[in-house]
Amino acid sequence: MTRTYADAVTSLNTLQSNFAIVDAIRKSGRKMNDQAIPEMIEWCNKIGYQPSDFDALNAIHIAGTKGKGSTSAFISSILAQFIGNNGSKSLSKVGLYTSPHLRFVRERIQINGEPLSEEQFAKYFFEVWDRLEEAAKAEGHDPQAPGTKPVYFRYLTLMAFHTYISEKVDAAVIECGIGGAYDSTNVIEKPSVTGITSLGIDHVAMLGSTIGEIAWHKAGIMKNGTKCFTTSSQPDDAKVVLQQVAREKGTILEFVDVSPEIANDKIKLGLQAEFQKTNGSLAEAVAREWLTLQGYQNDPEYDSKIRRGLETVRWAGRCETRHEPGIRWCIDGGHTLESIELAGKWFASQLTSIQPQSAREPRFLIFNQQTRDANALATALFTTLSTALDDSHPFTHAIFCTNTTFVDTGFKPDLVSVNTNASDVDALKVQNDLAETWRGIDSHADVTVVRTIEEAVALVRKFSSARLGDGEPSEVTALVTGSLHLVGGFLEVLESEDGQTTLTA
Repeated sequence: MTRTYADAVTSLNTLQSNFAIVDAIRKSGRKMNDQAIPEMIEWCNKIGYQPSDFDALNAIHIAGTKGKGSTSAFISSILAQFIGNNGSKSLSKVGLYTSPHLRFVRERIQINGEPLSEEQFAKYFFEVWDRLEEAAKAEGHDPQAPGTKPVYFRYLTLMAFHTYISEKVDAAVIECGIGGAYDSTNVIEKPSVTGITSLGIDHVAMLGSTIGEIAWHKAGIMKNGTKCFTTSSQPDDAKVVLQQVAREKGTILEFVDVSPEIANDKIKLGLQAEFQKTNGSLAEAVAREWLTLQGYQNDPEYDSKIRRGLETVRWAGRCETRHEPGIRWCIDGGHTLESIELAGKWFASQLTSIQPQSAREPRFLIFNQQTRDANALATALFTTLSTALDDSHPFTHAIFCTNTTFVDTGFKPDLVSVNTNASDVDALKVQNDLAETWRGIDSHADVTVVRTIEEAVALVRKFSSARLGDGEPSEVTALVTGSLHLVGGFLEVLESEDGQTTLTA
């Protein structure tokens, strides 16, 4: 067997649970149980690690419902400013582990703001793979048999920890997957600092249906003697639970307000949306705590480096604007009711930031959400935009597609997900339901269903080309939102065409 990056991705994809298993877990909640952490510790042991080994990572552990990826990216960007420091102390390597990925699975395991190279990913992937197979053989099991390797996310978590230990990172920013208490990243015993971003209702089958239940799961990352920061805008019920867990665990919990300099735009965040001010402020507090603990607070450029980290952060597919001739693409994943509303508000601010738009100017929506309540999300997006724009017809065109990327080749291996109902995808069930819902709430919109993201992009481009041919000078504006799998596939379509788009902050 060869050991290329493509081989690693192919092997990794065999660890994805199929839709039936995931759906059963979602309905029963059995995955989030008291055995999750002991099982993960056992996997760590099989590749040669005790949880205490991860103390060397000086980890920053981040949980939350909304904005935990952006917050983690802000923190990583701040710490990166202290790499190659001219002072007496200097950082060398900062790890960042996040999920999901957009275009390449290696995006999930970053060092100094860059994904692992294909060679690095393959090296560390197969080192973990081989250790697990050796462990299976030692126990008298067939190393190829089901159950001798953990499922997809757990495997990548093991691989991230192994990578960061091997690379001797000075810090590792670790984003939880789902929840916190039973999340596979929570084998970290002594993080340097923890953070909990804004909380909302999501993954109810696994985390519970109330904000208090969800807060309990997220608070599971709190550790004795380690300070935890969270946003002061948390719902009251969440604050009560977070404070209670902090007392039980011997954790100092600090509520963080939006920084005045961020609030008044003296610091212009690299992720420009109103809600990112909360994420940026939380990230600043967490990063300052880590830097103080590690002795960087006396750096003569301390404050300016923190500011630069906040201003230069980049996080693809989140509040991102790209331009190509005749089209302005506005891209922001939104997979919960709260996040889709925030995406809508951000899009409205983009429309009004340059010049007021009339209802007659073309606005496209490209949307999908395959595994959650897509109709509720679409309705929430419509309501948010109608209100923010004072316009009962926020889009002239609405396009609903699957997460399949290309017409001819489908998915590239990095973007394959088997955690969806294949028959629903084949029948375009979700997309047709969405189209019916949208026609019901806005009969003026031109609503289309297509199978692939490539076809959705082509429709916008065809419309724009016709306008340019007619001498229309203004850009068509399109919002791409919903599933991060959709956003990732969309970016893959754009990037695969020799970069005719340009990025703007």
